Amino acid sequence: MPEQQQAGAQDTFISHLIELRNRLVKSAAAVLIVFGILFILWPGPAAIYDFLARPMMASLPLGAKMIATGVITPFLVPMKVTLLAAFVVALPWVLYQLWAFVAPGLYAHEKKLVAPLVISSSVLFIAGVAFCYFLVFGKVFKFINDFAPKSITVAPDIENYLDFVMTMCLAFGMTFEVPVVVVVLVRMGLVSVDKLKSIRPYVAVGVAVIAAIVTPPDAMSMLLLAAPMYLLYEIGLLVAPLFVKATQAPEEAA
Repeated sequence: MPEQQQAGAQDTFISHLIELRNRLVKSAAAVLIVFGILFILWPGPAAIYDFLARPMMASLPLGAKMIATGVITPFLVPMKVTLLAAFVVALPWVLYQLWAFVAPGLYAHEKKLVAPLVISSSVLFIAGVAFCYFLVFGKVFKFINDFAPKSITVAPDIENYLDFVMTMCLAFGMTFEVPVVVVVLVRMGLVSVDKLKSIRPYVAVGVAVIAAIVTPPDAMSMLLLAAPMYLLYEIGLLVAPLFVKATQAPEEAA
């Protein structure tokens, strides 16, 4: 009997691995298909990079351009940007594959917990990236170029620019996940809402420190990161009790 149970457990584990592989293959295929469409049909890697570089180009003097110091950099950098854009476009399908993999093993109240978290975290991450691109970059690049001495010709390298943009977008996308972190901590019972409310002064200091580390050293960019982060913390405090109540198991409600 124990041998039959062990064999059954092994078969179940293998079936889960096969299911996981299939979901990963489908996700990768979706990203590659979107990449092919963006690369071949519309709009093309050059246009995608031009869109990404628009905030920097708007802050440069008229006629100035970026430079490429590597031999194949003008080819590789737009390709990287196109691949990242393909992943963002295919993200809903990738998240659906993740949900389809974990959903069969969840109870009804657990499904109520996971689905809103997956959707809200995705929306908040994209909102953080959009906030960084459309608002923060214009302020930061203008400050940097205005601060530069007149004897210097500002000509950013396209690879360094991509690294900076990706770092900033990732930082803003992750910081916009603050409400999700608050909700998860409260839902798992690791900390109470009252405790989180009582440490607001420490949170404000921590937000200021994170903003000072992540952003360039100017007050405008630090404020543009710190203010939304703290506001999202307060939103998390408001949403957490409602979310806990909506995702209780029947025995917890009783």
